[in-house]
Amino acid sequence: QVQLVESGGGLVQAGGSLRLSCAASGSIFSINAMGWYRQAPGKQREVVATITSGGSTNYEDSVKGRFTISRDNAKNTVYLQMNLLKPEDTAVYYCNADIVTVVGSPWGMDYWGKGTLVTVSS
Repeated sequence: QVQLVESGGGLVQAGGSLRLSCAASGSIFSINAMGWYRQAPGKQREVVATITSGGSTNYEDSVKGRFTISRDNAKNTVYLQMNLLKPEDTAVYYCNADIVTVVGSPWGMDYWGKGTLVTVSS
């Protein structure tokens, strides 16, 4: 069984910073892409940033230059450094990972964390 557990959310003033972490555990052979998504009240879940196993990254336009995604493959952990936070960044942030549980297989399954709340006050 695979679990993703996020941490690092909280309340911060506009202009501040937070660092989110997401650790994957369980029967993991390898992890392909990992990413962070967010869902604000009354809105659909949207992608924030993704990172491949090789370290290539992509960002949603509104967070470019402010957020940085990174991963530690040895720890099966993905991070999201969030700087210059804005009230519109307020949301529940979810970790996602494409995890391979079968030895030798390139195909993974999608796993989600339960989310961590980020609140940015103005």
